Amino acid sequence: MTAHRPAPGPASGPAPELFTWEFASDPYPAYAWLREHAPVHRTRLPSGVEAWLVTRYADAKQALADPRLSKNPAHHDEPAHAKGKTGIPGERKAELMTHLLNIDPPDHTRLRRLVSKAFTPRRVAEFAPRVQELADDLIDRFAATGSADLIHEFAFPLPIYAICDLLGVPREDQDDFRDWAGMMIRHGGGPRGGVARSVKKMRGYLADLIHRKRAALPPGPAPGEDLISGLIRASDHGEHLTENEAAAMAFILLFAGFETTVNLIGNGTYALLTHPGQRQRLQASLAAGECGLLETGVEELLRYDGPVELATWRFATRPLTIGGQHVAAGDPVLVVLAAADRDPERFTDPDTLDLARRDSQHLGYGHGIHYCLGAPLARLEGQTALATLLTRLPDLRLAADPAELRWRGGLIMRGLRTLPVSFTPPAPSAGNGSSPTQK
Repeated sequence: MTAHRPAPGPASGPAPELFTWEFASDPYPAYAWLREHAPVHRTRLPSGVEAWLVTRYADAKQALADPRLSKNPAHHDEPAHAKGKTGIPGERKAELMTHLLNIDPPDHTRLRRLVSKAFTPRRVAEFAPRVQELADDLIDRFAATGSADLIHEFAFPLPIYAICDLLGVPREDQDDFRDWAGMMIRHGGGPRGGVARSVKKMRGYLADLIHRKRAALPPGPAPGEDLISGLIRASDHGEHLTENEAAAMAFILLFAGFETTVNLIGNGTYALLTHPGQRQRLQASLAAGECGLLETGVEELLRYDGPVELATWRFATRPLTIGGQHVAAGDPVLVVLAAADRDPERFTDPDTLDLARRDSQHLGYGHGIHYCLGAPLARLEGQTALATLLTRLPDLRLAADPAELRWRGGLIMRGLRTLPVSFTPPAPSAGNGSSPTQK
């Protein structure tokens, strides 16, 4: 708890309006007001659901690890109108609820153990050449034009193809996943139906893929076996992984494994383009063959304007107190990571981007037992993407007024709809511009 911090001061005016398009463009002033005057704030979300927003760092860190806050939506004391409005659209109807974002121990412990080996530092390091290949191939496709939309032509396809490879989705099917994921991106702030339709298509495909992989599974695992095959093998050897659990696990790794990295690359590139001094420092460091500033820089970008604005849903299993505020059993709680990571009680000059910041214990990937399983892969993809962009396109520049850019509406994620850039086309090289899915 924040015992050292004074109680919230009297409000200097009405609470700021949340979740508008204007708010989405720059939510940080509103979050600063909440941290100061209403650090645990009850609000009605655009969906109609009422929830508590936790905005101070110490309170956020406590809430993320508090076992009294369940991830299971069954603990939500929801009225009829809120049914199905607290998770990923369509996951209930598609029988995809039993994944890591919706369950508690002991099931969470069991399922996390099954997939954690796919994200060990060694496994991620082995995957690094493929991520570099994807980054280069995608840049090859637009480098000669002198302009691009970095969201749709680079930040979006790179993690889609990477996570598909890791899961074992055949290359010839990966563009289907790109289309379904695109529906999620486009409809993330609008009607839930568009996302739900994509979820349904993914569910049908994953069920079929699991059946095909089970039929073709060799007696013993091969080096670098894909994750879906590993889940099937674990299920067939006594781990009691149901088909729904296997499909749900594959789905959530796809869903959580692409959009967070899209936003890390997009938000990070935008931050560098609008902070030229920091961008020049990073380019000079890369030119000198150093990686230290790249590593601390990605952590700072995650803190400064990270890909996940609010942590996923939690529900109080009993009455509790957060930041001096009483929370009733059954109430939803949303930890505002974006607010916590700019808390001046935790970070010096929190609104300043400093790529060399050393003490960046941000909450961008969560905290506690639900800490993001794919964080090592996301960091690899973010570092590779940014380093490759700044090295191959050294005069990369924003091709739009920042005020004209639009951020996707939505509750959990924070990311740009588009990121138009221009640059001097590099001299012709060996790149052949082929589709990365055909490599």
